[in-house]
Amino acid sequence: MELLKERIRKDGVVKPGNILKVDSFLNHQIDIPLLQKIGEEFKSRFSDVPVTRILTIEASGIAIACIAAQYFNVPVVFAKKSQSINLDGESYTAKIPSFTHKKVYDVILSRKYLLPEDHILIIDDFLANGCALKGLIEIVRQSGAVLEGAGIVIEKGFQSGGKEIRSMGVRVESLAIIESMSPDSLVFR
Repeated sequence: MELLKERIRKDGVVKPGNILKVDSFLNHQIDIPLLQKIGEEFKSRFSDVPVTRILTIEASGIAIACIAAQYFNVPVVFAKKSQSINLDGESYTAKIPSFTHKKVYDVILSRKYLLPEDHILIIDDFLANGCALKGLIEIVRQSGAVLEGAGIVIEKGFQSGGKEIRSMGVRVESLAIIESMSPDSLVFR
């Protein structure tokens, strides 16, 4: 998606440790017109499969998933990173290490929001090592639902996550795949 790549080149900031900051338009301050184009692109790429729910993880994936869901006309459910008193009943859980936060989350999703008859599209902002995506895939498998694929806004193609997830037989559609990055350069596939 050329529009997204241009925006990453213009406003993305590469930090030490393979960190790409896109918080000025994607995951802190959100550019809604750009997200609308992203939602349209996900709908175009996954128009050949049935989708009954979009699944993401809090927090950065929620806005993207909500915009995309408008084009699919389906609800969004998100895995929570912590137990709260308003989570009742049975839940699906998965352990997800966070590279950014340097901790392991026990993510939780109520069983009433992910059913065996569902067709799930996972949406997230980044794919690097694949930990978050693997955890969400595990939750879908626990539910018995059909995983139709994963829509990723930005994939770090030089890290192992995309290759590992695809080798599991999961369809991954990434809108911008970065082959290499440094403070001076971003190279896209």
